[in-house]
Amino acid sequence: MTGTDTAVLREMRWWDIDSVLELERDLFPEDAWSRGMFWSELAHARGPGATRRYLVAQERDGDRIVGYAGLAAAGAESDGEAGPVADVQTIAVTRDHWGTGLGSRLLTELLKAATAFECAEVMLECRVDNVRAQKLYERFGFEIIGVRRGYYQPGNVDALVMRLTDPSTTVSPANPGGGNDNGVQGTEIHG
Repeated sequence: MTGTDTAVLREMRWWDIDSVLELERDLFPEDAWSRGMFWSELAHARGPGATRRYLVAQERDGDRIVGYAGLAAAGAESDGEAGPVADVQTIAVTRDHWGTGLGSRLLTELLKAATAFECAEVMLECRVDNVRAQKLYERFGFEIIGVRRGYYQPGNVDALVMRLTDPSTTVSPANPGGGNDNGVQGTEIHG
């Protein structure tokens, strides 16, 4: 089964935080986000001044959250280019959904949000030991532009800094021809 067959993407809401935290702690035990971090991000994800986009992937046949992702847009210019810069804040998929294309679907939706926010580029940090994520980002056209030493604490793990220029031209490797099952349930992005 693919990520398309097994999960529906929708806007993350406050009532999803407990399920997201459970998954966060399972996948990132040393550097998991706190409840307050998610609350803070969601506070900026709705309304006309929204600067964030957070999604969850929910199993079609139940309430289980099997993935989530988030993006922040900032008004700073990038390398003299006009337009804000987006930052992939987080992306995660349960182990039993690895290899289904769900990570690609989540990333595709984040890149659509970056385009809606009129971002000129998208940045992210990725653990140097997370080869699976690195390959996903590279398939979407992200390039390594630097390293942040000791970025992930308390494990003191380095992060690769990756950048994608012009997210509006990126085509999802999981769905190169487009299709009808790309939509995300939830509110529109304003910003």
